Amino acid sequence: MPANPFPPSAIAPLLLAWYGQVGRDLPWRHTRDPYCIWLSEIMLQQTTVTAVIPYYQRFLSRFPDVATLAAAPIETVIDAWAGLGYYSRARNLHAAAQRVMNEYGGTFPSSLDELTDLPGVGRSTAGAIRAIAFGQRGVILDGNVRRVLVRLFALDGDPRNPTAEKQLWMWAEELTPAERADDYAQAIMDLGATCCTPTKPTCLLCPLALHCQAFAQGRQAELPAKRTHKAVPTVLQVALLLERDGSWRVERRPLSGMLGGLWEFPTCVVAADADPASIAAALAATYGVSDLRAAGHVAHAYSHFKVDLRLYRGRVEEWGRVAEGEAEWVDAEILRSLALHGAHKKALKFIAA
Repeated sequence: MPANPFPPSAIAPLLLAWYGQVGRDLPWRHTRDPYCIWLSEIMLQQTTVTAVIPYYQRFLSRFPDVATLAAAPIETVIDAWAGLGYYSRARNLHAAAQRVMNEYGGTFPSSLDELTDLPGVGRSTAGAIRAIAFGQRGVILDGNVRRVLVRLFALDGDPRNPTAEKQLWMWAEELTPAERADDYAQAIMDLGATCCTPTKPTCLLCPLALHCQAFAQGRQAELPAKRTHKAVPTVLQVALLLERDGSWRVERRPLSGMLGGLWEFPTCVVAADADPASIAAALAATYGVSDLRAAGHVAHAYSHFKVDLRLYRGRVEEWGRVAEGEAEWVDAEILRSLALHGAHKKALKFIAA
């Protein structure tokens, strides 16, 4: 890579001055509690600030400290996380809280090695916790920071390939100051979130515009380079909307695996060349369902696949034929507040209030 087009020490003062004027007022910026900072950083992984704020506030009301979170059943934690997506974060959050209690006596560690050893905490998240919660120098490279650095240095190619990743971490290290590391971390994240945005960046308002190589070259709209995405498969599924005296059948998914611990209607995967109606009828027979009929379908995209969910509705007359297990019958009001995963949340529109 060519030499830096500007002194690395020039960046932090510009960012910190800008942050002092326009930095966002966010709930987790009113505390130094490592638990709160850690929680916010985990929630902000792959989720926008706007979406996170109400979840963060509700989650803290329910689990105000690491001891409360560690002691809670994992099912309760997943239910509280419902709607925020990427549910492995909730499982990792619970596991990490138990590690903090069991191995550190309820006090969060501050070293990079100890933090990255916690479930769900990577190098960038650990850097943010070190900087914001402990006031120590912590280097971060989240999505917003990555975009800022790619444009600042006009980095070509896939910014996620190993060579680019190594270079970006080197630049992040060079630019991170020893003093006011907490403000710097939040400043550069704010810059990416509010100014150096994925589309239509407001370069004329950017404190780093005079040093930005992408801006100088007029290439800010084309950087970072778009990644090539593989085709996403579509999975065909059948789900039963089963009613029993005004209540609806829901089942909790196994805690391990994708969407672990979330609720769904009785479901099965259908081969692409199979007849969904026949599969639904066979599944319904195991529940003692009468008057089964098609109710509609929904499409939903998860991170690595799409779901084409065919819905069938019916009543259960012979209650004894339905094994309970990890399942419940809930009325429509409870159903709408339940931690259903995305596709099945969309299915609610086919259930009358």
